[in-house]
Parts: sequence; structure tokens; C-alpha cells
Amino acid sequence: MSVATHISIIEEFLKDPEHSNISFSDLAKTLKSISKSDHKLFEKYIEEIPNEFLGDIALELPEKYLKKILSKLQKEDLVEIVEELDSDDATDLIQDIEDIDKGKAHEILSSLDKEDQDEIKKLRSYEESQAGAHMQMELFEANIDQKVIDAIENLKRLKKSGELDNIHQLFITGTFKKLMFVVPLEELILFDFNKTFKEQIKGREEDFKPIFARDSDDIEEVAQLFKEHDLSVIAVVDEQNELVGRITSDDIYDILEESATEQIYNLAGVDDEAEEDEDMFEAGKKRGTWLFINLITAILASLVVQLFDSTISSYVALAVLMPIVASMGGNAGTQTLTVTVRKLALGDIDLHDAKGTIKKEVILSLGNGLLFALVMGFIAYFWFSDSKLGLVIAASMVINLLFAGFFGAMIPLLLKRLNIDPAVGSTVILTTITDVMGFFSFLGLAKIFLVH
Repeated sequence: MSVATHISIIEEFLKDPEHSNISFSDLAKTLKSISKSDHKLFEKYIEEIPNEFLGDIALELPEKYLKKILSKLQKEDLVEIVEELDSDDATDLIQDIEDIDKGKAHEILSSLDKEDQDEIKKLRSYEESQAGAHMQMELFEANIDQKVIDAIENLKRLKKSGELDNIHQLFITGTFKKLMFVVPLEELILFDFNKTFKEQIKGREEDFKPIFARDSDDIEEVAQLFKEHDLSVIAVVDEQNELVGRITSDDIYDILEESATEQIYNLAGVDDEAEEDEDMFEAGKKRGTWLFINLITAILASLVVQLFDSTISSYVALAVLMPIVASMGGNAGTQTLTVTVRKLALGDIDLHDAKGTIKKEVILSLGNGLLFALVMGFIAYFWFSDSKLGLVIAASMVINLLFAGFFGAMIPLLLKRLNIDPAVGSTVILTTITDVMGFFSFLGLAKIFLVH
């Protein structure tokens, strides 16, 4: 897109922000593109975008653009931006600001009203992996003894004041805010407005039985609940079953997207935060660290080759064929590794399934090993007119693919057992194993059967 196109998108949004169909993500991308070509124009639009929407846009921007916003806007504007956000988003933005400027984050937080401060402090008290860290504390709720009409009027008030959005359900609570039932909005409008919820629900308790998560639950387990029950929102309760918040499907989508991005980057030895921040020095430094580790492992594989230098010298065909063995093992291992890491991330397998997962991957790798051993054995035989060479590379192919399948499944499962992200370092470890085993098995067998 040209700069003129990006400008037209922003200008269209500014004409009627309340009714614009342009997403905050698209607006963030547009502002990034404008900033790259015209920093002053970027600052101009930051000042013109209403504070009501600027917080949502800022959450979509990498750190270096948020720095520009912080340097441009007054404290009063920043406070208003945070106040306009839902509690979970406000917490995220305060955290992002704190990563840049702790003093400014404290200043903004101290200027919020007491209720907003308490909500943010509450959400920040949870670990990032806990459901409570990702919930909104703004709720549409009613007491079991309340009349339906009163809840409807309360919803109207909350919607008009902008305190609630993305409403799908009404949470019914009892004494001490203990969660009792969940009523979808399409059911709510069918109720007799002059009756209490207790009267209306009596005899239909099972129809409104809530699916809920505890604030201490792992967020990945909560994501599984969304997947299993096709949820749009879930209630969050504390240890006393008191309603404390809700998590919506868009939050789960963001969590899954971030997790998937992190997994992909980690498998490639790339730091997701450095890449998203668009800082070339940081990105280069993070990539360089993994490349250095890879260099060390490559040297290790080369040392194995050096052990058989006399074998290679006396049988030149080995030098031609040995990269094939290592390459096939590496690719087979990567297939197994990718599948295992993905299943672990999605919760499709856990440590109790370890034996079954390893067995399946070993059988698959063994099957492929036998198939391609046959293919490569014939190729080597016809290529170099040597039947023994064909048998050696065939045997080596089976051995390496067998190890690739075993370690491709074992490494992420072992890292998971050690509470280490299964994607971090897995590729480097696996590549080292398949290279070393590939070279050692091929050249070792060659030394035994081909070189006298």
C-alpha cells in the first residue's frame, strides 16, 4: 500500500470513529507504515485519534511505537486512555508502559480512580499462565432473587455508559456472589420480565448449569474448554466459587495466536519479542545467539566426520552420499518434532501419553526408513555399481530415521517434563543427534564393510 492509501484509511476512520468498521489491528498497521515514511504525520494522527480508541490501537503496536506515543501525549491523556479500556486490556497496557518507563507507569496507575487501580492490581497479582491474568472484571450479573426487568434495565444503563461490551450471557449469583447459573441473552429475552430469576429458572436448573474456570487454572486448560464446548465466553470464579470475572473468545484467540507464534519462532531459534519490536540490532543479536549454538553443534558433527577421514579418503563415494543420510534424518526428525510440539501446545497429548506418542513416531519413522532405505540402496548401487555400498547406506538410513523418530518425540516430551518450553532448543538438539548419528552410522558401517 502507498502512503496515500494509508493516510486515506486514517482519515476515513477519523471522520466517524464511533461507527467505523476499520479494525484496531488495521489502524495499528497503517500507523506503523505512516511512521516509517513520515514521523511528524504519525504524531499528528496520534493526537487526533480520540483517547477512547487510542488504547486499543496502542496495544496492537510494537514497543518502539508505544514509546513515541508516551513521549508525545500528556499524562492526563494517558490516564484517560487507560480508563477507557476494559480491565484486562488496561492491565496489559500498564504492563507495556512499565516495560518502557516504570516511573511513568506508576504515575499513570496512581492517577486512576480507586476501582480501576484495584482491578489492575488484582489482575497483576496472577501469574501470566493463570486464567485470572486474562479475565475482564466488567460483568453483566444479577442476583438470583432479582427481577428480570431490573437486570434488563441495568444492562441498558451499562451499555449506554460504555461500561460493558461484547455481552453474550448473564451470570446469576447467590449469596456472597457465588456463581449459580449462566443465562444466554437469547434465553433472557424469553423470560417473564416481572418474575425473579429464581422463579424463572425453577425446574430448569440443568439448562443453565454454568461452565466455568477457576482464576488459578492454567490458561491453556481454559482454552481447551473453549474448544471442547464451543464457548464465546466463560465465567471465572475464585476458590470460594465467587464470580470474579470472565474470559471472552477474542482473548483466547489472542493467547493461542501468541502461543503459536512463539512456538514457530522458538523452533527456528528466533526470539518473538525481538522480531515483533522490529529492532534490527536486537533481532540480529537473538538470532546470532542461536546461530552460534548451531555452529558449535555443527562442529561436533564435523568432528565425527573427521574420525573417519581415512575411510572417506579411500572410498570417495562416501563423501557424495553421506549428506543424504544426515539430511533425511534431519527432515524426518523435524516432522516428528513439529507434530509433537504442536500436540503438546494444543493439549492433545500430555506426559501420560508419552509412551504411546514415542511408539507411534518410532513405527512411522521405521516404516519410512525401510522404504527410503530400499530406494536409496538401489540408487547407490546403480550410481556407483557397488552392492555393498547400497546395503551400507540402506542400513544407515534405517538407523538414522529410527533415531530421528525416537528423539523427535522424546526431546519435546522431556523438556515439557522439566518445565521448559518444548520448542526452545529442540531443533538444535535434534539436528545435532541426527547429524551425528547419520554420519557415525554411515561412515562406521562403511569402515566395517567397505574399507579393508
